[in-house]
Amino acid sequence: MSGQSLSFLIADDHPMVRDALASALGQSFASARFERAGTLDQAKAVLDREPETDAVLLDLDMPGMDGLTGLARLRAEHPTVPIVVVSAAREAAVIRRAYEFGASAYIDKSAPLDEIAAIVRAVLDGEIFTPPDAVPGDTFAQRAAQLTPQQWRVLALMVQGDQNKQIAHKLGVGEATVKAHVTVILRKLGVRSRTQAVIESRGLALPPSETIRT
Repeated sequence: MSGQSLSFLIADDHPMVRDALASALGQSFASARFERAGTLDQAKAVLDREPETDAVLLDLDMPGMDGLTGLARLRAEHPTVPIVVVSAAREAAVIRRAYEFGASAYIDKSAPLDEIAAIVRAVLDGEIFTPPDAVPGDTFAQRAAQLTPQQWRVLALMVQGDQNKQIAHKLGVGEATVKAHVTVILRKLGVRSRTQAVIESRGLALPPSETIRT
């Protein structure tokens, strides 16, 4: 991934942190473009202007965030943009809630810059990072029960081995829509990759083929 067509939003109220993150990502993603924001309103303005942003690096403690409320608002308004939280907050409850509100990864702000860049790369490759205790006591089937009927259809076709383009054709939707569904499916299932989702889903009662429009 050269970074030639990638664009990032770095939202943090400390200019030095924004510059350090941009520098780290710039070394891993050559030619990537960076937008910066120091408040939630500025971050929202950037995403409204650049809805195709490839990833957001978001600090939870900046003006306008109101704790996790700001994360929830960004997730609701831009559901397909991966959000990587980079925060100094280390409380397990905060981390769990961040994932519940849709974060694709949660990184301690003290982590080495090269580690942050590596996690961002993994997120762009479709991985979802979750802490070991993010969903205590639940099962894969219980998480799968959160899927909508259309997400079940997408998952069923994933298990059949179809790629996004084939799924889009069979369901009569755009490929971007399928990509968005896959992102949400991985998040709801609490898995890191498409492959893991497929493997663990083989034991579930997936929709019969006749319910899938071709």
